[in-house]
Amino acid sequence: MTDTATGAAETDYSSTLFLPETEFPMRAGLPDREPGWLKRWEDMDIYAMQREQAKDRPLFTIHDGPPYANGNIHIGHALNKTLKDLVSRSMQMLGHNSAYVPGWDCHGLPIEWKIEEQYRAKGKDKNEVPVVEFRQECRSFAESWVDIQREEFKRLGVLGEWDNPYLTMSFDAEAQIARELMKVATSGQLYRGSKPVMWSVVERTALAEAEIEYADYESDTIWVKFPVSQLGGAEPAPGSAAVRPYVVIWTTTPWTIPANRAISFSGKIAYSLYRVTAAAEGNWAAVGDQYILADKLAAEVMQKAKVEAYERVFAVTSEMLAKTLAEHPLRGLGDGYTFTVPLLDGDHVTDDAGTGFVHTAPGHGLDDFEIWMNSSRLLGEKGVDSAIPYVVGDDGFYTNEAPGLEGARVIDDNGKKGDANNRVIAALAERHAMVARGRVKHSYPHSWRSKKPVIFRNTPQWFVYMDRDIEGASGDTLRHRALNAIDATKFYPAAGQNRLRAMIADRPDWVLSRQRAWGVPITVFVHKETQDILKDDAVNHRIAQSFEEEGADAWYKPGAAARYLGEAYAVADYEMVTDVLDVWFDSGSTHSFVLRNKQKWPHLKFPASMYLEGSDQHRGWFHSSLLESCATNGHAPYDSVLTHGFTMDGEGKKMSKSLGNTVAPQDIIKQYGADILRLWVASSDYSEDLRLGKEIIQTTVDAYRKLRNTLRWLLGNLAHYEAKDEVAFGEMPELEQLMLHRLAQLDAQVRDAYKSYDYRRVVTLLTNFMNIELSAFYFDIRKDALYCDPISSVKRRASLTVLNHLYMCLTAWLAPILVFTMEEVWLERFPGAESSVHLRLFPEVPTEWKNDALAAKWEQVKSVRRVITGELELQRKEKVIGSSLEAAPTVFITDPALAAAVADLDLAEIAITSALTLGNGHAAPVGGFTLAEVPGVTVVFAKAEGQRCARSWKVLPEVGSDPEYPDVSPRDAQALRERAAAGL
Repeated sequence: MTDTATGAAETDYSSTLFLPETEFPMRAGLPDREPGWLKRWEDMDIYAMQREQAKDRPLFTIHDGPPYANGNIHIGHALNKTLKDLVSRSMQMLGHNSAYVPGWDCHGLPIEWKIEEQYRAKGKDKNEVPVVEFRQECRSFAESWVDIQREEFKRLGVLGEWDNPYLTMSFDAEAQIARELMKVATSGQLYRGSKPVMWSVVERTALAEAEIEYADYESDTIWVKFPVSQLGGAEPAPGSAAVRPYVVIWTTTPWTIPANRAISFSGKIAYSLYRVTAAAEGNWAAVGDQYILADKLAAEVMQKAKVEAYERVFAVTSEMLAKTLAEHPLRGLGDGYTFTVPLLDGDHVTDDAGTGFVHTAPGHGLDDFEIWMNSSRLLGEKGVDSAIPYVVGDDGFYTNEAPGLEGARVIDDNGKKGDANNRVIAALAERHAMVARGRVKHSYPHSWRSKKPVIFRNTPQWFVYMDRDIEGASGDTLRHRALNAIDATKFYPAAGQNRLRAMIADRPDWVLSRQRAWGVPITVFVHKETQDILKDDAVNHRIAQSFEEEGADAWYKPGAAARYLGEAYAVADYEMVTDVLDVWFDSGSTHSFVLRNKQKWPHLKFPASMYLEGSDQHRGWFHSSLLESCATNGHAPYDSVLTHGFTMDGEGKKMSKSLGNTVAPQDIIKQYGADILRLWVASSDYSEDLRLGKEIIQTTVDAYRKLRNTLRWLLGNLAHYEAKDEVAFGEMPELEQLMLHRLAQLDAQVRDAYKSYDYRRVVTLLTNFMNIELSAFYFDIRKDALYCDPISSVKRRASLTVLNHLYMCLTAWLAPILVFTMEEVWLERFPGAESSVHLRLFPEVPTEWKNDALAAKWEQVKSVRRVITGELELQRKEKVIGSSLEAAPTVFITDPALAAAVADLDLAEIAITSALTLGNGHAAPVGGFTLAEVPGVTVVFAKAEGQRCARSWKVLPEVGSDPEYPDVSPRDAQALRERAAAGL
C-alpha cells in the first residue's frame, strides 16, 4: 500500500482492533432504572439469601433507632438510613451476618397531636371520644405512615427485613414495654413524686429534655424588692428606723413570683447594703430606699432602676444573710402570702447578671427545687413550711394557691402569653415592691412538636431514681451503672462519649409519665392508703398476657382492674394509673423486644453491635436506651455508638421551609437517582454537619460520572477476557505487577476504612485510584497493547488478567455505596437469576501481590514520565503535534536513581510516544524541558520518524517492512495474522 504521505487513503483496520465492547450505557438513567433493581431484589428475596448464605458467620447487628411514623421522610432521614445501610452492607461483605431490622416509633404526642388537629378541624372534642376509639385512630394513622415511609426508605436502596419490621405499637412490643416497666417498678426504682418538669400547656403534658428545642423568646424582666424582717438575726433591722432594707431579685418569669418561697444567695459573692440618695420624683426606687445587692452588680441595678445617686452603707456577710428572713412582696394580696421567706445559700447563684440573689420558686425550677428540698432541716429550724405549692394548673391558669390572681393565665392554648405577667407586675407595683422592669430576648425552651413555649411546673409524675441503690445493693445506682456502661462503649466519633457522660452525670431523675392517651400505660396499681406500688408477679403476668393478645388497649377496657387484680386484691383499695409512658421509654426498650427476640429475629444479637443516630440522640435514644437497659439488664444495649451531624444547606445554614432552602430526598432521587444521594452521604464527613445544595449535588454527579466511565471502560475491555488466557503473577510485566500491588494496598486500606466506618475515606481512596492511577495512567498506557497486540501477547493477556482483578475488587468495594450501579455493572458481566454483587464478600487479595520495592521504583518512573508528558503537552499546545504518538523525544537523566529506575523499561510505551531515546551518559543540552520538582531530568523534543501505522497510529521507521501488510508495523502485522488464523 502507498504510504500516507502520497495522499492515498489508509485501510480501515478498526474492525481488527480489540476495542471495548459493552452494552453498559454511558448515561446511567438512574431514576428510571433503579426501581427495576429494587423489584429484582424483592423478587429474588436477596435479604433472605444473604441470611442463608451468612448463617454460620459471626453476627453484626446495627439496631435501628425508630423514626416517628407521622410524615414523609426528609433529608435527615435519608442521611441516617443510608449510613445505617452502609454499615450493614459493608459488615456483611467483611464476613459477618449483618441483618438489619427496621423499626418505627408509633406512640406518643406527634401522632396524637395529628389526630387532635383533625378533631379540631371538624369541631370534634377529643374528651368526648372513648379512649379506646381514639387510640384506634392513632394506630390507623401510624400504620398508614409506616407503609409510606417503608417505600421511601426502600427507594433509597436500604436493604432490610422490610416485611417484618418492628413497631412499638405491635401487641408483642406493647406487652414487652409493659414488662420492662414492671421490672423497674418491682426492683424499687419507680416512684411517684412531685417535681418541676417542663410542661406544655398547649399539649397538656410533661415533656422530657429530648422533646425540647430552644428558640429566641422575648420575656418580661423585673427587679423586685423583698422586705427584710430580720437581717442577720437582728430585730428590728439595722438602718434607719423609718426605712427597712430590701433584698432585690431579678427574674425573667414574673408569673413565678406567687410561687416564691425563698431567696438564694452565694457565700462566694460579696454583698453590701446600698442607700438611694437621689432619684426622680415618682420613681419606683425612691430616695432613702435601702437595697442589699451583690457589689459587682450594684451599679447596673441602680442604672436599671433610674437611680441618680446612691451610697454604700456597709458590707453584708454571708453569715448575716444565712440568718436573714424576708417577707413576700405580695403579702396581703387576697389575704395570702403571709409566710416567711428564708434566705438559702446555693451553689447555683452567680454575680454574672441580675442582683446576686435568685428568686426561688421550688415548684418552677430544678435548681429552686433542689435547694428547697436539700434545706428541709434548715427550713424546719426557721419555722418555714416546706410544702411546695401548686400555683399553676395544667391549663396554664393560676390555681387558688395564687391568692388574688385567680383567673390569670401564664400561657394559653395557642402558646401565646397570657395576662399573668401583667397581673403580677401590677400587683407588685401597687405594693411598692417594684424596683425596675424591662424586656429581654433570650433562648427559651419550646416543645419541638408544637413549637410553642413551655413552662417549668411542679406536678405529680412518675420517676425512675438515678441515685437510689437498686434492690438494696450498695452503690449500685442507675447513674453508676450508666456511667460504667458508657466507659465500656466505643464511640464514633470519640467525643460522643464525653458528651453522653456529662448528660448522665448531671441529669435528674427520669420522668416517665405523660398525661396523654396514645401510648403504653404505666401498668402499676397503687394502694390508696399506703401509696405503695403493688408488686405481684401474677398480676404483672396477667397484664402482659392481655397486652400480647389485645394490645395496650386492654388497660382501658371496662373491668380491666378487676381482671388484673384477680381475687387476691380488692379493686376499691387500689388506684389504677392512667398516665402513659414517655415514648423515650418505648424506644429505649426496643432492645428487649427486638434484639432479644430470637424467635422473630434469629439473626440479631444483644447487645447490639451498634446504635447509629444523629448527634441530638445523645439526649434522646442513646440516652433512654442506656438508662432503660441499665435499669433492667445492668449494662448498655450496645457495644458502640456512632453519631452523625445535621444536614445544612450549601452555605452551611440550617434547612428551613421558611427560608426555602430545604432539599427533599425524593426530589434528588427523581432527578438524579438514589445512588447520587448515597454517594453524597458516603463522600461527606458525617461526624460534622453536612452541607447539601445544587453545587454540591452537581459535584457528586460529576464524581459519579467519572466512576461510571471507568467501570464502563473496564467492562468493554473485559469482553475480550478469557480465564484460560490468564497470566500468572510472576510472569506479568512490571506495570501489571504494580497495579496488583496497588490492589493489595487498597484492600487493606478499604477494609480498614469500612471497619472504622470511614466511608469518606473509602470514596477518596477509590475515586483517586480510579481517576488518577487507572484512567489517567494505567489505562492510558495499556490501551495500545489491549487494542492492538496479537492474541498471543503476554502483555495483553496480563493486562486483561489485571482488568479482571480490578473489576472483581472495585465492584465489591463500591457495592455498599453505589448499590444500584454496582448491581448493574455486575449483571452486565455475570447475568443470572440468582446473581448479585450483594451476595459477595470483599475479595481476598493474595499477599504475594504486595511489593513495596516495586512501588518505590515506579514512583521514580512516574516522576520521569511527568517531565516527558509536560514537554509533550507544551508541544501540543503550540500545535507542533496533535498526538503524543507523533513524538520521539530524547530524555537526559543525570540522577542515578532515576536513570536506574527506567533503564530496563520501554519508556516510549510508558510515555505513549512512538519512540524515545535515553541520553544517559551525555550532558543535557541547554534549553531542554525540565520540571523544578523533578531535578536531574531534561527532555529534548523531536518528531517521530517513519510512517504512521494505519492500525495503531504509531509513527515508526519499520512500517512497511512486512510485504503482506505494508501499511502497518510488524507488531500489528503479527496481530493481523493471528486474527486471521483464529478466524476473526
